Amino acid sequence: MFTREQIHHAFKKVKSGSDFPQFVQDLKKIGVTHYDNFVSDGRTKYYGKTNFTLDGEAKYSKIKVNNLSTSKDLKDAISIHQNGQTDYPTFCKQAADAGVEKWTTHMIEMTVTYFDKKGRKLLVEPIPEI
Repeated sequence: MFTREQIHHAFKKVKSGSDFPQFVQDLKKIGVTHYDNFVSDGRTKYYGKTNFTLDGEAKYSKIKVNNLSTSKDLKDAISIHQNGQTDYPTFCKQAADAGVEKWTTHMIEMTVTYFDKKGRKLLVEPIPEI
């Protein structure tokens, strides 16, 4: 089982979207199988083997998630974030503006799936190899 401290240690290394593939590998090493990130306040729920879960706390003040979702705006936000042009809070705000309620990062499938408020998949992105 993993701890909040282990997750915080891995997260401290992330400065931009370009650091994300290494972050995923670090979480995978400590036993995280996938996690849900809730855009409205940055809460994260982590999942491990044998139904182990760990709830993270809000990372920032509440932001409004747009009721209308657009995968084009989401793709634009992801692109500039992956190129290191935005920090994490900026990316979260842009994702909220694009109508993303949450995303699920899956360490086994090596994908990130973005969902709108109705639970519809807006986009499935492969996690780049490091």
